[in-house]
Amino acid sequence: MSQPVLSLRHLAKSFGALKVTDGITLDVAAGETHAVIGPNGAGKSTLIHQISGALASDAGCITFDGRDVTHLSMPARAHLGLARSFQITQVLPRFTALENVALAVQGRSGSSFHFWRPAAREPALNMPAMEALGVVDLAGRAHVCAGVLAHGEKRRLEIAIALAQAPKLLLLDEPMAGAGAEEAHRLLATLKSLKRRCSMVLVEHDMQAVFALADRISVLVEGRIIATGHPPSVRANPAVRAAYLGETA
Repeated sequence: MSQPVLSLRHLAKSFGALKVTDGITLDVAAGETHAVIGPNGAGKSTLIHQISGALASDAGCITFDGRDVTHLSMPARAHLGLARSFQITQVLPRFTALENVALAVQGRSGSSFHFWRPAAREPALNMPAMEALGVVDLAGRAHVCAGVLAHGEKRRLEIAIALAQAPKLLLLDEPMAGAGAEEAHRLLATLKSLKRRCSMVLVEHDMQAVFALADRISVLVEGRIIATGHPPSVRANPAVRAAYLGETA
Protein backbone atom coordinates (compact mmCIF):
# COMPACT_ATOMS: atom_id res chain seq x y z
CA MET A 1 0.00 0.00 0.00
CA SER A 2 1.34 3.44 -0.91
CA GLN A 3 2.08 6.04 1.73
CA PRO A 4 -1.05 7.93 2.86
CA VAL A 5 -1.19 11.60 1.93
CA LEU A 6 -2.56 12.32 5.43
CA SER A 7 -2.12 10.38 8.66
CA LEU A 8 -3.66 11.31 12.00
CA ARG A 9 -2.50 9.52 15.12
CA HIS A 10 -4.30 9.85 18.47
CA LEU A 11 -5.35 13.43 17.72
CA ALA A 12 -7.09 15.18 20.59
CA LYS A 13 -8.51 18.59 21.45
CA SER A 14 -10.34 19.74 24.57
CA PHE A 15 -11.98 22.99 25.58
CA GLY A 16 -11.89 22.97 29.34
CA ALA A 17 -13.42 19.69 30.49
CA LEU A 18 -15.06 19.05 27.11
CA LYS A 19 -13.21 16.59 24.87
CA VAL A 20 -14.10 17.62 21.32
CA THR A 21 -11.78 15.23 19.48
CA ASP A 22 -10.62 12.23 21.44
CA GLY A 23 -7.78 10.06 20.13
CA ILE A 24 -8.59 10.20 16.42
CA THR A 25 -6.48 7.91 14.23
CA LEU A 26 -7.13 8.05 10.50
CA ASP A 27 -5.34 7.62 7.16
CA VAL A 28 -6.31 9.27 3.87
CA ALA A 29 -4.87 7.62 0.76
CA ALA A 30 -3.40 9.58 -2.13
CA GLY A 31 -6.18 10.36 -4.60
CA GLU A 32 -8.91 9.42 -2.13
CA THR A 33 -12.03 11.38 -1.27
CA HIS A 34 -12.57 10.66 2.42
CA ALA A 35 -15.78 11.89 4.02
CA VAL A 36 -16.14 12.58 7.74
CA ILE A 37 -19.74 12.50 8.91
CA GLY A 38 -21.44 12.66 12.28
CA PRO A 39 -24.15 14.44 14.26
CA ASN A 40 -23.93 18.10 15.23
CA GLY A 41 -21.34 18.57 17.95
CA ALA A 42 -19.41 15.43 17.02
CA GLY A 43 -16.18 17.40 16.50
CA LYS A 44 -16.03 17.44 12.70
CA SER A 45 -15.20 21.12 12.19
CA THR A 46 -12.73 21.03 15.09
CA LEU A 47 -10.99 18.14 13.37
CA ILE A 48 -10.75 20.12 10.11
CA HIS A 49 -9.32 23.07 12.07
CA GLN A 50 -6.71 20.78 13.62
CA ILE A 51 -5.70 19.27 10.27
CA SER A 52 -5.45 22.68 8.58
CA GLY A 53 -3.48 24.26 11.42
CA ALA A 54 -6.17 26.77 12.36
CA LEU A 55 -6.36 25.10 15.77
CA ALA A 56 -3.47 23.55 17.71
CA SER A 57 -3.99 20.00 18.96
CA ASP A 58 -3.53 19.06 22.60
CA ALA A 59 -2.10 15.67 21.71
CA GLY A 60 -1.38 13.44 18.75
CA CYS A 61 0.48 13.69 15.47
CA ILE A 62 -0.42 14.89 11.96
CA THR A 63 1.67 13.66 9.03
CA PHE A 64 1.06 15.24 5.63
CA ASP A 65 2.74 14.00 2.47
CA GLY A 66 5.32 12.15 4.56
CA ARG A 67 6.16 15.13 6.78
CA ASP A 68 5.24 15.78 10.41
CA VAL A 69 3.23 19.02 10.31
CA THR A 70 1.77 18.79 13.82
CA HIS A 71 3.38 22.03 14.97
CA LEU A 72 3.42 23.93 11.66
CA SER A 73 1.28 27.03 11.18
CA MET A 74 -1.71 27.12 8.84
CA PRO A 75 0.22 29.15 6.18
CA ALA A 76 3.14 26.71 6.36
CA ARG A 77 0.79 23.76 5.82
CA ALA A 78 -0.89 25.57 2.93
CA HIS A 79 2.52 26.14 1.36
CA LEU A 80 3.10 22.38 1.48
CA GLY A 81 -0.17 21.79 -0.39
CA LEU A 82 -2.84 21.55 2.31
CA ALA A 83 -5.75 23.82 1.34
CA ARG A 84 -9.22 24.24 2.78
CA SER A 85 -12.63 25.80 2.41
CA PHE A 86 -14.74 26.98 5.34
CA GLN A 87 -18.18 26.12 6.70
CA ILE A 88 -19.04 29.84 6.46
CA THR A 89 -17.98 31.28 3.12
CA GLN A 90 -14.96 33.58 3.40
CA VAL A 91 -14.34 35.74 0.33
CA LEU A 92 -13.38 39.39 -0.13
CA PRO A 93 -16.74 40.90 -1.13
CA ARG A 94 -15.39 44.14 -2.70
CA PHE A 95 -12.93 42.28 -4.93
CA THR A 96 -13.94 40.53 -8.12
CA ALA A 97 -14.03 36.75 -8.30
CA LEU A 98 -10.84 36.91 -10.38
CA GLU A 99 -9.05 39.12 -7.85
CA ASN A 100 -10.04 36.80 -5.00
CA VAL A 101 -8.48 33.83 -6.76
CA ALA A 102 -5.47 35.84 -8.00
CA LEU A 103 -4.63 36.72 -4.42
CA ALA A 104 -4.49 33.00 -3.63
CA VAL A 105 -2.17 32.47 -6.58
CA GLN A 106 -0.01 35.31 -5.29
CA GLY A 107 0.15 33.70 -1.87
CA ARG A 108 1.37 30.48 -3.44
CA SER A 109 3.90 32.02 -5.82
CA GLY A 110 5.16 34.94 -3.76
CA SER A 111 4.84 37.32 -6.72
CA SER A 112 3.84 40.94 -6.15
CA PHE A 113 0.19 41.92 -6.20
CA HIS A 114 -0.86 45.53 -5.86
CA PHE A 115 -4.40 46.11 -4.65
CA TRP A 116 -4.61 49.41 -6.54
CA ARG A 117 -3.72 47.90 -9.92
CA PRO A 118 -6.40 46.25 -12.10
CA ALA A 119 -6.23 42.46 -11.95
CA ALA A 120 -6.00 42.25 -15.73
CA ARG A 121 -2.51 43.79 -15.53
CA GLU A 122 -1.18 40.80 -13.59
CA PRO A 123 -1.20 38.01 -16.22
CA ALA A 124 1.15 35.80 -14.21
CA LEU A 125 -1.50 35.69 -11.49
CA ASN A 126 -4.63 35.82 -13.55
CA MET A 127 -3.93 33.02 -16.02
CA PRO A 128 -3.91 30.35 -13.27
CA ALA A 129 -6.72 32.20 -11.49
CA MET A 130 -8.90 32.01 -14.61
CA GLU A 131 -8.06 28.34 -14.94
CA ALA A 132 -9.28 27.72 -11.38
CA LEU A 133 -12.46 29.69 -12.06
CA GLY A 134 -13.03 27.60 -15.15
CA VAL A 135 -12.80 24.39 -13.14
CA VAL A 136 -15.68 25.55 -10.92
CA ASP A 137 -17.66 26.97 -13.85
CA LEU A 138 -17.23 30.62 -12.82
CA ALA A 139 -15.09 31.93 -15.68
CA GLY A 140 -18.06 33.91 -16.95
CA ARG A 141 -18.35 35.64 -13.56
CA ALA A 142 -14.66 36.50 -13.23
CA HIS A 143 -15.13 40.27 -13.22
CA VAL A 144 -18.16 40.33 -10.91
CA CYS A 145 -17.61 41.51 -7.34
CA ALA A 146 -17.70 38.54 -5.00
CA GLY A 147 -20.16 40.29 -2.72
CA VAL A 148 -22.95 40.16 -5.30
CA LEU A 149 -22.48 36.54 -6.30
CA ALA A 150 -25.22 34.10 -5.35
CA HIS A 151 -24.59 31.92 -2.29
CA GLY A 152 -23.75 28.85 -4.33
CA GLU A 153 -21.43 30.86 -6.55
CA LYS A 154 -19.57 32.06 -3.47
CA ARG A 155 -19.17 28.44 -2.39
CA ARG A 156 -17.68 27.58 -5.78
CA LEU A 157 -15.47 30.67 -5.64
CA GLU A 158 -14.08 29.53 -2.33
CA ILE A 159 -13.25 26.16 -3.89
CA ALA A 160 -11.50 27.99 -6.75
CA ILE A 161 -9.48 29.97 -4.18
CA ALA A 162 -8.41 26.68 -2.58
CA LEU A 163 -7.57 25.17 -5.98
CA ALA A 164 -5.39 28.17 -6.83
CA GLN A 165 -3.05 27.02 -4.07
CA ALA A 166 -2.31 23.86 -6.13
CA PRO A 167 -3.28 21.59 -3.24
CA LYS A 168 -2.25 17.99 -2.74
CA LEU A 169 -5.08 17.68 -0.23
CA LEU A 170 -8.25 19.76 -0.12
CA LEU A 171 -10.22 20.07 3.14
CA LEU A 172 -13.88 20.87 2.54
CA ASP A 173 -16.01 21.92 5.51
CA GLU A 174 -19.69 21.52 4.54
CA PRO A 175 -19.42 22.86 0.97
CA MET A 176 -23.12 22.13 0.31
CA ALA A 177 -24.33 24.14 3.32
CA GLY A 178 -27.07 26.64 2.42
CA ALA A 179 -27.19 25.67 -1.25
CA GLY A 180 -30.53 25.28 -3.01
CA ALA A 181 -31.33 22.18 -5.04
CA GLU A 182 -30.04 23.53 -8.36
CA GLU A 183 -26.85 24.97 -6.90
CA ALA A 184 -26.27 21.81 -4.84
CA HIS A 185 -26.39 19.85 -8.09
CA ARG A 186 -23.76 22.15 -9.61
CA LEU A 187 -21.57 21.95 -6.53
CA LEU A 188 -21.78 18.18 -6.59
CA ALA A 189 -20.70 18.14 -10.24
CA THR A 190 -17.79 20.45 -9.39
CA LEU A 191 -16.65 18.24 -6.52
CA LYS A 192 -16.88 15.13 -8.68
CA SER A 193 -14.58 16.80 -11.22
CA LEU A 194 -12.06 17.53 -8.46
CA LYS A 195 -11.65 13.83 -7.68
CA ARG A 196 -9.25 13.65 -10.63
CA ARG A 197 -7.15 16.56 -9.32
CA CYS A 198 -6.35 16.02 -5.65
CA SER A 199 -7.13 14.09 -2.49
CA MET A 200 -10.03 15.44 -0.43
CA VAL A 201 -11.33 15.28 3.12
CA LEU A 202 -15.01 16.18 3.06
CA VAL A 203 -17.12 17.14 6.07
CA GLU A 204 -20.73 17.21 4.95
CA HIS A 205 -24.27 16.69 6.26
CA ASP A 206 -25.79 16.09 2.81
CA MET A 207 -25.78 12.30 2.72
CA GLN A 208 -26.65 12.18 -0.96
CA ALA A 209 -23.47 14.15 -1.71
CA VAL A 210 -21.41 12.06 0.71
CA PHE A 211 -22.42 8.73 -0.81
CA ALA A 212 -21.97 10.11 -4.33
CA LEU A 213 -18.45 11.44 -3.66
CA ALA A 214 -16.73 9.43 -0.97
CA ASP A 215 -14.36 6.55 -1.58
CA ARG A 216 -14.38 5.91 2.16
CA ILE A 217 -16.32 7.35 5.08
CA SER A 218 -15.39 7.83 8.73
CA VAL A 219 -18.17 8.36 11.26
CA LEU A 220 -17.38 10.68 14.16
CA VAL A 221 -19.53 10.57 17.30
CA GLU A 222 -18.67 12.46 20.50
CA GLY A 223 -15.14 13.09 19.28
CA ARG A 224 -14.35 9.47 18.41
CA ILE A 225 -14.43 7.55 15.14
CA ILE A 226 -16.86 4.66 15.53
CA ALA A 227 -16.53 3.29 11.98
CA THR A 228 -14.47 3.71 8.82
CA GLY A 229 -15.08 1.97 5.53
CA HIS A 230 -16.45 2.06 2.02
CA PRO A 231 -19.90 3.68 1.68
CA PRO A 232 -21.95 0.44 1.49
CA SER A 233 -20.36 -1.00 4.63
CA VAL A 234 -20.80 2.25 6.55
CA ARG A 235 -24.41 2.54 5.45
CA ALA A 236 -25.07 -1.02 6.69
CA ASN A 237 -23.18 -0.65 9.99
CA PRO A 238 -25.71 -1.02 12.86
CA ALA A 239 -23.74 1.29 15.18
CA VAL A 240 -23.67 4.01 12.53
CA ARG A 241 -27.35 3.63 11.78
CA ALA A 242 -28.19 3.91 15.46
CA ALA A 243 -25.79 6.77 16.30
CA TYR A 244 -26.13 8.96 13.24
CA LEU A 245 -28.46 7.84 10.49
CA GLY A 246 -31.32 7.59 13.00
CA GLU A 247 -32.20 3.98 12.24
CA THR A 248 -32.40 0.85 14.34
CA ALA A 249 -31.47 -2.67 13.37
